[in-house]
Amino acid sequence: MASSSGQSWRDGMSSDNIKGLVLALSSSIFIGASFIVKKKGLKKAGASGVRAGVGGYSYLYEPLWWVGMITMIVGEIANFAAYAFAPAILVTPLGALSIIISAALAHIILREKLHIFGILGCVLCVVGSTTIVLHAPQEREIGSVIEVWELATEPAFLFYAALVMTIAFILIFHVIPEYGQTHIMVYIGVCSLVGSLSVMSVKALGIAMKLTLSGTNQLIYPQTWAFTLVVITCVLTQMNYLNKALDTFNTAVVSPIYYVMFTSLTILASVIMFKDWDRQNPTQIVTEMCGFVTILSGTFLLHKTKDMGDGTCCTTSLSMRLPKHGDDDDLASEGIPLKRQESLRSPRSP
Repeated sequence: MASSSGQSWRDGMSSDNIKGLVLALSSSIFIGASFIVKKKGLKKAGASGVRAGVGGYSYLYEPLWWVGMITMIVGEIANFAAYAFAPAILVTPLGALSIIISAALAHIILREKLHIFGILGCVLCVVGSTTIVLHAPQEREIGSVIEVWELATEPAFLFYAALVMTIAFILIFHVIPEYGQTHIMVYIGVCSLVGSLSVMSVKALGIAMKLTLSGTNQLIYPQTWAFTLVVITCVLTQMNYLNKALDTFNTAVVSPIYYVMFTSLTILASVIMFKDWDRQNPTQIVTEMCGFVTILSGTFLLHKTKDMGDGTCCTTSLSMRLPKHGDDDDLASEGIPLKRQESLRSPRSP
C-alpha cells in the first residue's frame, strides 16, 4: 500500500501538475491580499455613502477598492491557468494559503485580532490542504471541449447543477432579505454554491484555451462560449455577494468559512462531473476526507478566536458584524453581541 501511495505521488508530480501548483500558490497570495485591500476600500466608501452590506454601490467610486479588485483579478487569472494544468481536487485546496495571508494582514492592517488559536487554525488549514494535495488524483486526459460538455450534461451533474441553482435562488430571494445582515452563512452560501459551478466552467475554458494554444482550435465550438457565459454570470454573482459579506462581517471569519464551503462544494462538483474518485483507491479517498476534517477544525478555531479575543468567550452567540459607518477606531466594537450592539449604537447610525 505504501508503494502504491508513493507511485501515486510520483505520478501526480507531472510537469503539468507542478505548473498548476505554482500558479495556484501565486493565486492564493494575490487573492489573500485582495481581501484586505478591498475591505479597506469598502470601509472608506461606506463612511461617505451607502454601504455594500445594505445594497449600496458607492465602493465602485473608491480607487482603493479597485486596487483590491485588480489584485483579485490577477489572482483569479493565475487560478484560471492552474485549472488548465491540474485537477480541481489538487488546485482548489491550495486556497488555504489565502486564509493565512488574509488573516495575518487583517490582524496587522485592520486590527482584527488573530490570537494563538487562530494561528493554530491557520496551521491546521495548511496541514489539511497539504494532505489533500499529496493524495490528489491524476488529471483526466481530455482532447476536446466537446468531451467536457458531455461530462457536464450527464444526469448526475445536471441534477447537481439544478439543485445548486434552486438553493441559490431561495437564498437570494427569500433568505437574504430577512437574514443576510445577521447570518454569515447566507451571503457565503450563495458565493460558494455559485462558485462550484463557476470553477467547473473555468476548468472547461482552461482546457479549451490550453488545447487552442497547442494548435487544436476550440473557439469554433459553441460549447466553449456557453461555458464562457456561465463563468461571467457566476463570477458577477460571486463578486456581488462576497462584497456584501466582507462589508457586513469580519474579514478573518469570512475568508476561512468561504474557503471551506467553496472548496468542499467545488471538489464535490468535480467528483461528480470529472469522476475524480474513480481513479483513486479507498485509502487515498479516506486520506483526502481526513484532510477536509483537519481544514474544518482549523476553520472552527479561527471562528472561535474572535469570541476569545474580545473577552466575551462566555457569551454563547456573538455577532461578527462591522459597524455601519466603521473606521479604524470603530473596529473595537466588532465582538460585541448583536443585542448589545443595537443598544449601544449611536443615534447617527441608520
